[in-house]
Amino acid sequence: MDAAGKSQELNPHRPVRDCSQGTEVHLVVCVHGLDGNRADLRLLKMYIEMGLPEEQFEFLMSESNQDDTFADFDRMTDRLVQEIIYYVELLKLRPKKVSFIGHSLGNLIIRAALAKPAMGQFLGKLHTFLSLSGPHLGQLYNSSALVNTGLWVMQKWKKSNSLLQLSLRDHADPRQAFLYQLSKNPGLAMFRNVLLVGSLQDRYDVHHNLQTSANTLIGRAAHIAFLDSELFLEKFLMVSAVKYFK
Repeated sequence: MDAAGKSQELNPHRPVRDCSQGTEVHLVVCVHGLDGNRADLRLLKMYIEMGLPEEQFEFLMSESNQDDTFADFDRMTDRLVQEIIYYVELLKLRPKKVSFIGHSLGNLIIRAALAKPAMGQFLGKLHTFLSLSGPHLGQLYNSSALVNTGLWVMQKWKKSNSLLQLSLRDHADPRQAFLYQLSKNPGLAMFRNVLLVGSLQDRYDVHHNLQTSANTLIGRAAHIAFLDSELFLEKFLMVSAVKYFK
């Protein structure tokens, strides 16, 4: 695929600006979660732009993994790194700040990406990491029978390497597992701001009024409720979180 075609694939709704001299921006990379797509975090993008109209943002709504989120994390991490590098070079961006927003396993892909040598050029500019429903501790000791059942069903159905890695079952020695090795990376410590947000129904501390559905039964409804709740996102960002992107 040529550069023009790739540009439209990365961001089909916005023409490429003239960046012949390079544009200094606050780059925000948004990474969706399991079985997600580039549109999942659109509301966060909208409210951040509304809350900080004076900030020169450039949002990369990642789509490099949206067709295969059940692959192993190493493969998804490489795809994300390549996508970020290509996007910055294509638009001739000069990021003065680099922030990340992740949902679900997208947060682990972000953390793994930061350890890649190609990302070294951005490490001194890391600003804010906003994690929504991030399974940062994996699922090995998860006490929710519903969540465990849902993960088991999805793993059997999709033959998912990423779900095996989330459960630290990708290696006979848990210390050699992907998630344990990821915990050794400095990752989060390199950001100026780290925001970890989740739900009590999804093992943390935001409560949603959920309708009964198949997603509710397997414990997934609360996990994705953040993404579609305009009321929650507007209040959360405008009242509390948007200042961390300034």
